[in-house]
Amino acid sequence: MVLSKEWQELAEIKAELADRDWFMGTSGNLSIREAKSPNFYITASGKDKRKQTDSDFVLVDLSGTPIGTTELRPSAETLLHTEIYRKTDANCILHVHTVENNVISELYAEMGEVTFRNHEIIKATGRWQEDSELKIPIIHNHANIPLLAETFSPHVDADTGAVLIRNHGITVWGKSGLETKKILEACEFLFQYQLLLNQQKIVAGSI
Repeated sequence: MVLSKEWQELAEIKAELADRDWFMGTSGNLSIREAKSPNFYITASGKDKRKQTDSDFVLVDLSGTPIGTTELRPSAETLLHTEIYRKTDANCILHVHTVENNVISELYAEMGEVTFRNHEIIKATGRWQEDSELKIPIIHNHANIPLLAETFSPHVDADTGAVLIRNHGITVWGKSGLETKKILEACEFLFQYQLLLNQQKIVAGSI
């Protein structure tokens, strides 16, 4: 089987994120757009993402329907990916569940977003001004995927972005695999920072 450049790139990203233990219990999903095509590769459902096989990804169209004959099922959350690829020129989407992003999504859920300011790492999201801020929306975790996609859609308004799903995980997207991974790493850094800062404030008695 000849694997495309996009397939190989997504496999490398998956391997790197797996090394960080960001795919607990087969959670998470990843995708990358095929070159010069609206179709995209997405993780097959139920796979152990810590392992690398030739059946890790399935090629689907913008409706989420597999291209050609296959026994593989695309990720249950493929509709979120189709929403992004339809509305933007993004070329990669990464969705992971970590303890930190779940806790942040719960702590700030009632605010509907979490905001970060005055962090150098925000530059990894393409914000270069000194007073830049990063706002990450937080949406309800609907078990009904079409409803989840409908709730998710209003926050998809640029070629790069990030959305937290409450007690579910974060979805980030960008114009390349490298850019998307940078955004994800920056978000996870900020989540860890905020949780540690809150903990220190509690110890100091300021919360």
